Amino acid sequence: MSLSAVTPVSPAELEARLRLHRLPELGPARFKKLLEAFGSASKAISAPASAWRSLGLPLACAEARRTNEVRDGASHALAWLERPGQHLLMWDQPEYPALLAEISDAPPLLFVAGDPGILEKPQLAMVGSRRASRPGMDTAAAFSRSLASAGFVITSGLALGIDAAAHQAALDVGGRTVGVLGTGLEKFYPQRNRRLADAMIATGSAVLSEFPLDAGPSAGNFPRRNRIISGLSLGVLVVEASVASGSLITARLAAEQGREVYAIPGSIHHPGAKGCHQLIRDGAMLVETIEHILEALRGWQRLPLSTETLQAPTHPLLMLLHAAPHTSEALSVSSGWALSKVLAALTELEMGGQAVCESGRWFARVS
Repeated sequence: MSLSAVTPVSPAELEARLRLHRLPELGPARFKKLLEAFGSASKAISAPASAWRSLGLPLACAEARRTNEVRDGASHALAWLERPGQHLLMWDQPEYPALLAEISDAPPLLFVAGDPGILEKPQLAMVGSRRASRPGMDTAAAFSRSLASAGFVITSGLALGIDAAAHQAALDVGGRTVGVLGTGLEKFYPQRNRRLADAMIATGSAVLSEFPLDAGPSAGNFPRRNRIISGLSLGVLVVEASVASGSLITARLAAEQGREVYAIPGSIHHPGAKGCHQLIRDGAMLVETIEHILEALRGWQRLPLSTETLQAPTHPLLMLLHAAPHTSEALSVSSGWALSKVLAALTELEMGGQAVCESGRWFARVS
């Protein structure tokens, strides 16, 4: 069977795929091998154990497929799919995200809560430290607001820190955002972001996972989910990360998948900037404003956005403020303008409701 062919999935086949999906030691490659060897999940489930062994599959896989635990898990997933707003995307069906289908180890099944339709829209991943600094969080929020306003879906891992800031900022401007979990959708982690995930689902965004609904947090699952974050996206922006950060795994996977990698530099004295600096040394694009990302993507033929859709703020100071909050002195240095000219321009922007000063730093206001 060609997995690229679109074939309707019967209820029996759906149940069989959900059973296969729960088997221990059965990743995307072995799942694909079974479907190619037997022609369907239904036939694979009913095949003799000797046939499974001849394919080099672990004995645990063959033995587990008929257990009550596997049957009950599949039945529970079928019941979950009956509820509104809960979906299953399969890699040989037309609803499966086209960009994700291109990667070599695309997940065979994706559980999605929310609107799966946004997975076909242009996505940009934003990742970074779970223990981000306040400036790092502000920068992530500013970039996310601008990119979401420019028409991108913001994709991240719903972790604490940079991930959560990116998701929330996209929602704040009425944008769309996708959260990719390293657990099953019914074992949400971290619980501190549960309310954020619920808000995403309720407002037309989506939360998804390749793992069975009841899969709990396991250390090995989080690096696995990173390939989905990058695989769904046109590019990955790393905002703040140490050299040991999982965000660098996402960036490496993005590069291997042929995606763009962007990194925001920081102070040489800040440990949270060292991962971004390493990425830049390794060839990532140094990013200071949203315009750097938009210019890099405008010429990419797979980006289904018109130039009009990609309008970034045109005022030079607003472009800087949308990238990150600045003091007036920092704006003078970054823009090359005299401080008196910067202050006059900021006054006009403030009167026009486009900028606001808080605790000595200027922020772009998003209407």
